[in-house]
Formats: sequence, C-alpha cells, structure tokens
Amino acid sequence: MPKLGESITEAAIITWFKNVGDTIEEDEMFLEVATDKVDSEIPSTVSGVIEEILYDANAVIKIGETIAIIKLDGAVSTSKKETKKTIVPTKQGTNQKKKVLKRIEISQKSEVSNSFSTANSNTFFSPLIISIAKEQYISFEELARISATGKDGRLRKSDLFQYIEEGRPNKFAQPIAEPDPTAYRIPQLKFDKGKGKVVEMDRMRKMIADHMVYSKHTSPHVTAYVEADLTNMVNWRNANKVAFQEKHGERLTFTPLFVEAVAKAVKDFPNINASVDGNNIIVKEAINIGMATALPSGNLIVPVVKNANTKGLKELAANVNELANKARENKLVGDDIKGGTFTISNVGTFGSVMGTPIINQPEVAILALGIIKKRPEVITTDKGDEIAIRSMMYLSLSFDHRVVDGFLGGSFVRRVADYFEQFDVNREI
Repeated sequence: MPKLGESITEAAIITWFKNVGDTIEEDEMFLEVATDKVDSEIPSTVSGVIEEILYDANAVIKIGETIAIIKLDGAVSTSKKETKKTIVPTKQGTNQKKKVLKRIEISQKSEVSNSFSTANSNTFFSPLIISIAKEQYISFEELARISATGKDGRLRKSDLFQYIEEGRPNKFAQPIAEPDPTAYRIPQLKFDKGKGKVVEMDRMRKMIADHMVYSKHTSPHVTAYVEADLTNMVNWRNANKVAFQEKHGERLTFTPLFVEAVAKAVKDFPNINASVDGNNIIVKEAINIGMATALPSGNLIVPVVKNANTKGLKELAANVNELANKARENKLVGDDIKGGTFTISNVGTFGSVMGTPIINQPEVAILALGIIKKRPEVITTDKGDEIAIRSMMYLSLSFDHRVVDGFLGGSFVRRVADYFEQFDVNREI
C-alpha cells in the first residue's frame, strides 16, 4: 500500500482492476483506494503477472503493507507465508470498517424505512464522500438517491459536488412505500354537497362520529335478527307498574326487564361478553350492560348498569332510572359511562321497527330492540292453531365477525328472545 499523503496511515481498497493471472504493465492502473481525504487510483510499479491478491475489496490496510504479489519475468515470488496478512476481526478493526464501509448500514436502514427511491444500487461510500456529506449535512439515504457515474455504480466526488451545485434536488424526497395490492383505497370522488345552513359539529358529535367510523373500520359487522313475542312481559308490566312504584318508589319501565334478560343470556354465552386485543380475546368476568341513551342535545351516550347479573329487578330499576335522569339533566359523570361489556339500544322508543346498530368498541356485540307492536299472529293452543293479537318485537344483534361466529351470535340473540317470551306472568313484585 503506497503512501497517499502526510498524516494518512491507512486506506480502504475500493476495487481491483485486475485479477489473479492477469498480466499488468508498469504504470497501468491496478486498484482504487479510499482514504478519509481522497479517492485514488493506484498504478502498478512493475510489469509482470499477478500471482496473488492478498486482500479483498473493502478491506482496510495499513500504509506500507503488502497487498498483492506480482511475478516478474525470471523472478522468484516472495513466500506467501512471509507476505500474506490475515485480517483478524477485532473491536478496532470493526470500528475501522464501520468508519469506511456503510453498505450494511444503509441496507438495514432501507429495510426499516421501507426503502427510498435510489438512483444507484451501490451503497458503498468512500471516506471522502462521507466526509463531504457530513460537512453538507447529507444523509446516507440522500446519498443513495444521487446519480452515480463511478465503476459498478459507485458514487464519485464529482457526482456529489454536481449534486450540491444543483441545489440538492432530492433533499426532501419521501420514502416510496411498496403498494399493497390487497388494500382497499377510498376513491377520491367529488360530490355536490348542496347549499344550505352550515352547522358545525359540537365536540360530542365529533367524538361520536370518530367512534362510529372507527368501529365500522375495525370490526366486520354482521347482524342477526329474531322476532320475539313479548305479550306475557307486556301484560305483567302493565298490571304491576303502579304497584311496583308504590312499593319500591321506582318507575317500572321495560328497560330494567330488558337488562335483566340480556344479563342472563350473557351469562349463558360468556364469549359474547368480550373484547379483542390483537390476536387475543378477553372474556370479561363482570357483566356490565350499557344502555344507549339520547341526551337533550340529540347526541347519544351509553351509561352502564354495573354487575347487572347480580341485581334484582328493584335494584335494576333504580339504576336504570338514576342513569336516565342523569342523562336527561346532563349530570352523568365519568364512572357512569365506563366499564361496559355489552350494550343494548332500544330503537323502539323512536318508533323504529328494527335497527342495525354499530358495535360500541371495544365490545364485540350490540343488541337493538325494536318497537313493541301489536299485530295478529298465528299461535298454537290446545284447540289447535288460532289467530290472536300479540305484542311482537324484532331483535337485531350486530356482532364482530372476527371473534363471534354465526352460531354464537344467532344462539345468543335467540336466547334473549326466549327469556322475553318465557317471562313469568305470576312473578311477584
């Protein structure tokens, strides 16, 4: 390795222009080396046949070390044992290589950053290039985007200076993400949204909108429907609501009766009382039933009846009435709306026959209860099939098909309907 300048003690071999067995003439270019100051092409000092090349490209060599053996005409080659240097990896050697070689480092960064558009495939940068880049605050990713004219696509000093003179056009180039052929992309359509009064969403409406969009985006929604005959429940409630209020001091609406039946069905099918955490399903121990409730502003909120499966009808009625009153008076607190594990939405209060509710994340199912409507139905009696006026309701369960299959979803909503239909008309208040 020839001396390359005052204070230079080592150099990196960039490339060999000749191979073992080739003939080389004196002053013919033999290899190219790099130092922290300059890249240089080194000529042969003799003519002959190349017998051995002792170091591979990218090796860091001390000045004065033998790097190749050229056999002269009539000369005897120097013993390989005396001249060949074995590079033993050490901490110092590793650090030296890190200083000069950046190919592996760039490759790793490229994998992490999902690759940049590159103008040259050779990511080896000489110490001189790296030194100039540091002075100009040019990153390795930016270096990789500069058009290179050197051998094997290597970036030369002239390429870098020309790039700087051009104003570094690729300075702010963005990573090019590999397109996912399976991903759905929302069409950028322009609609005529019409003219009229513009009403800005309030804070709660924005939160509701975000929550609903997130739920539909996250959970593949499937909705199952069943029809239930609530005649027994309706008749019992109508016959006992006055006495219930006089005895317990609480209004008896249908909601606590619904909550009671749903809590029993959840206990029968615990996997409906769950949430999803990555690839894990968290089956909740507590059964906390949320009730979708309209606020005076028109926005919806979901207060929660905690541990609904452990409470009697009196306590359920008290909880439901308290939460409904708080909602109407805008007095709900944080604890009133936290911890829900399953939600019901009584769309029948608005006159809806049925609904297709959106799952209240992070739950995996939500039950919509339609209007209770009297209509003629065919029923089976001791006398045979007869037509009778019955109080009917449609139930619709939306569930997250990632973790709730059709059997579980259908069986659960059918079980809720069964509890409605099997209501004990002789029940004590």
